[in-house]
Amino acid sequence: MSQPVIRTATPDDRARVVDTVVAAFAGDPAFHYFFRDPATFASQATAFAGYLFDKRVGLDTVWIAEDGAAVAMWDPPAKADTIAPTVTLEVSTDAMAQLDAYDAAVHGQLPTAPHWYLGVLGTHPDHAGRRLGRAVMAAGLAQAANDGVPAYLETARAGNVDIYRRSGWEVTAAVQVPDLDVWVMRHPGMG
Repeated sequence: MSQPVIRTATPDDRARVVDTVVAAFAGDPAFHYFFRDPATFASQATAFAGYLFDKRVGLDTVWIAEDGAAVAMWDPPAKADTIAPTVTLEVSTDAMAQLDAYDAAVHGQLPTAPHWYLGVLGTHPDHAGRRLGRAVMAAGLAQAANDGVPAYLETARAGNVDIYRRSGWEVTAAVQVPDLDVWVMRHPGMG
Protein backbone atom coordinates (compact mmCIF):
# COMPACT_ATOMS: atom_id res chain seq x y z
CA MET A 1 0.00 0.00 0.00
CA SER A 2 1.39 3.41 -0.94
CA GLN A 3 1.84 6.19 1.58
CA PRO A 4 -0.95 8.78 1.57
CA VAL A 5 -0.12 12.26 0.36
CA ILE A 6 -0.11 14.62 3.36
CA ARG A 7 0.07 18.37 2.84
CA THR A 8 -0.75 21.64 4.54
CA ALA A 9 -4.24 22.85 3.66
CA THR A 10 -4.83 26.14 1.88
CA PRO A 11 -7.97 28.30 1.83
CA ASP A 12 -8.89 26.55 -1.43
CA ASP A 13 -9.33 23.30 0.52
CA ARG A 14 -12.03 24.76 2.78
CA ALA A 15 -15.09 23.14 1.16
CA ARG A 16 -13.55 19.66 1.12
CA VAL A 17 -12.28 19.95 4.70
CA VAL A 18 -15.64 21.18 5.98
CA ASP A 19 -17.41 18.33 4.17
CA THR A 20 -15.00 15.80 5.69
CA VAL A 21 -15.38 17.17 9.23
CA VAL A 22 -19.18 17.28 9.07
CA ALA A 23 -19.34 13.73 7.67
CA ALA A 24 -16.78 12.40 10.17
CA PHE A 25 -18.56 13.96 13.16
CA ALA A 26 -22.16 13.27 12.08
CA GLY A 27 -22.53 10.73 14.89
CA ASP A 28 -20.12 12.32 17.35
CA PRO A 29 -21.51 12.82 20.87
CA ALA A 30 -19.82 16.22 21.26
CA PHE A 31 -21.26 17.59 18.02
CA HIS A 32 -24.72 16.40 19.09
CA TYR A 33 -24.18 18.02 22.49
CA PHE A 34 -23.32 21.32 20.79
CA PHE A 35 -26.00 21.21 18.11
CA ARG A 36 -29.03 19.53 19.72
CA ASP A 37 -31.70 20.50 17.22
CA PRO A 38 -31.82 17.87 14.43
CA ALA A 39 -33.44 20.39 12.10
CA THR A 40 -30.40 22.69 12.26
CA PHE A 41 -27.65 20.17 13.02
CA ALA A 42 -26.18 20.10 9.49
CA SER A 43 -26.09 23.87 9.05
CA GLN A 44 -24.62 24.52 12.49
CA ALA A 45 -22.07 21.70 12.21
CA THR A 46 -21.05 23.13 8.83
CA ALA A 47 -20.65 26.63 10.29
CA PHE A 48 -18.60 25.23 13.17
CA ALA A 49 -16.33 23.16 10.91
CA GLY A 50 -15.76 26.22 8.73
CA TYR A 51 -14.92 28.32 11.78
CA LEU A 52 -12.42 25.73 13.04
CA PHE A 53 -10.76 25.65 9.62
CA ASP A 54 -10.72 29.43 9.14
CA LYS A 55 -9.05 30.13 12.49
CA ARG A 56 -6.22 27.68 11.78
CA VAL A 57 -5.57 27.64 8.03
CA GLY A 58 -3.51 30.83 8.10
CA LEU A 59 -1.25 29.28 10.73
CA ASP A 60 -0.34 26.38 8.42
CA THR A 61 -1.54 23.96 11.12
CA VAL A 62 -4.25 22.22 9.13
CA TRP A 63 -2.95 19.09 7.47
CA ILE A 64 -4.92 17.01 5.02
CA ALA A 65 -4.47 13.55 3.56
CA GLU A 66 -5.47 12.71 0.02
CA ASP A 67 -6.72 16.25 -0.71
CA GLY A 68 -9.07 16.32 2.26
CA ALA A 69 -10.14 12.72 2.76
CA ALA A 70 -8.75 13.12 6.29
CA VAL A 71 -7.93 16.27 8.21
CA ALA A 72 -6.04 17.26 11.37
CA MET A 73 -6.48 20.80 12.69
CA TRP A 74 -3.99 21.86 15.33
CA ASP A 75 -3.36 24.87 17.56
CA PRO A 76 0.34 25.58 18.08
CA PRO A 77 1.70 26.70 21.44
CA ALA A 78 1.01 30.32 20.44
CA LYS A 79 -2.81 30.11 20.41
CA ALA A 80 -4.61 30.63 17.11
CA ASP A 81 -7.16 32.93 18.74
CA THR A 82 -4.51 35.60 19.20
CA ILE A 83 -3.34 35.31 15.60
CA ALA A 84 -6.71 35.12 13.79
CA PRO A 85 -9.01 37.27 15.97
CA THR A 86 -11.33 38.28 13.11
CA VAL A 87 -12.73 34.78 12.62
CA THR A 88 -16.20 34.53 14.16
CA LEU A 89 -18.53 31.64 14.77
CA GLU A 90 -22.15 32.12 13.82
CA VAL A 91 -24.36 29.51 15.44
CA SER A 92 -27.51 29.71 17.55
CA THR A 93 -27.43 31.15 21.05
CA ASP A 94 -28.20 27.70 22.45
CA ALA A 95 -25.33 26.11 20.52
CA MET A 96 -22.95 28.85 21.67
CA ALA A 97 -23.96 28.20 25.29
CA GLN A 98 -23.25 24.48 24.83
CA LEU A 99 -19.86 25.24 23.23
CA ASP A 100 -18.98 27.62 26.06
CA ALA A 101 -19.93 25.03 28.71
CA TYR A 102 -17.85 22.39 26.95
CA ASP A 103 -14.85 24.70 26.60
CA ALA A 104 -15.03 25.72 30.26
CA ALA A 105 -15.08 22.10 31.44
CA VAL A 106 -12.64 20.56 29.00
CA HIS A 107 -10.13 23.26 28.25
CA GLY A 108 -9.68 23.86 31.96
CA GLN A 109 -8.00 20.44 31.98
CA LEU A 110 -5.33 21.51 29.49
CA PRO A 111 -1.96 22.67 30.80
CA THR A 112 -0.91 26.30 30.88
CA ALA A 113 2.58 25.25 29.74
CA PRO A 114 3.28 25.29 25.99
CA HIS A 115 1.73 22.40 24.08
CA TRP A 116 0.23 21.56 20.70
CA TYR A 117 -3.53 20.97 20.72
CA LEU A 118 -5.25 18.67 18.24
CA GLY A 119 -8.65 20.33 17.92
CA VAL A 120 -10.01 18.17 15.10
CA LEU A 121 -9.04 14.83 13.63
CA GLY A 122 -11.47 13.33 11.17
CA THR A 123 -11.62 11.01 8.20
CA HIS A 124 -14.46 11.12 5.72
CA PRO A 125 -16.47 7.89 6.15
CA ASP A 126 -15.91 7.09 2.45
CA HIS A 127 -12.19 6.71 3.25
CA ALA A 128 -12.38 4.99 6.66
CA GLY A 129 -10.08 2.06 7.39
CA ARG A 130 -7.13 3.35 5.37
CA ARG A 131 -5.26 4.75 8.42
CA LEU A 132 -5.44 8.24 6.96
CA GLY A 133 -6.25 9.72 10.38
CA ARG A 134 -3.02 8.41 11.88
CA ALA A 135 -1.05 9.62 8.88
CA VAL A 136 -2.46 13.15 8.96
CA MET A 137 -2.14 13.36 12.76
CA ALA A 138 1.58 12.63 12.48
CA ALA A 139 2.38 16.06 10.98
CA GLY A 140 1.24 17.89 14.13
CA LEU A 141 2.90 15.35 16.41
CA ALA A 142 6.15 15.94 14.52
CA GLN A 143 5.78 19.70 15.08
CA ALA A 144 5.20 19.13 18.81
CA ALA A 145 8.28 16.90 18.97
CA ASN A 146 10.34 19.51 17.09
CA ASP A 147 9.19 22.12 19.63
CA GLY A 148 9.96 19.75 22.50
CA VAL A 149 6.44 19.99 23.92
CA PRO A 150 3.61 17.50 24.40
CA ALA A 151 0.40 17.39 22.41
CA TYR A 152 -3.13 17.27 23.82
CA LEU A 153 -6.57 16.40 22.50
CA GLU A 154 -9.97 15.44 23.82
CA THR A 155 -12.56 12.96 22.66
CA ALA A 156 -16.16 12.31 23.61
CA ARG A 157 -16.17 8.84 22.08
CA ALA A 158 -15.18 6.10 24.48
CA GLY A 159 -14.05 3.92 21.55
CA ASN A 160 -11.55 6.56 20.47
CA VAL A 161 -9.65 6.31 23.74
CA ASP A 162 -8.17 2.91 22.85
CA ILE A 163 -7.52 4.00 19.27
CA TYR A 164 -5.54 7.00 20.50
CA ARG A 165 -3.73 4.89 23.10
CA ARG A 166 -2.42 2.68 20.29
CA SER A 167 -0.87 5.84 18.81
CA GLY A 168 0.92 6.77 22.05
CA TRP A 169 -1.69 9.00 23.71
CA GLU A 170 -2.54 8.66 27.41
CA VAL A 171 -5.59 9.82 29.35
CA THR A 172 -4.81 12.71 31.68
CA ALA A 173 -8.36 13.59 32.75
CA ALA A 174 -11.95 12.45 32.43
CA VAL A 175 -14.47 15.25 32.46
CA GLN A 176 -18.24 15.14 32.84
CA VAL A 177 -20.02 17.81 30.84
CA PRO A 178 -23.80 17.52 31.30
CA ASP A 179 -24.92 14.47 29.29
CA LEU A 180 -21.40 13.96 27.94
CA ASP A 181 -18.25 12.13 29.04
CA VAL A 182 -15.00 13.55 27.67
CA TRP A 183 -11.45 12.23 27.92
CA VAL A 184 -8.46 14.59 27.73
CA MET A 185 -5.35 12.89 26.37
CA ARG A 186 -1.65 13.72 26.15
CA HIS A 187 1.01 12.57 23.71
CA PRO A 188 4.52 12.98 25.14
CA GLY A 189 6.14 13.55 21.76
CA MET A 190 7.93 11.55 19.11
CA GLY A 191 11.55 12.32 20.04
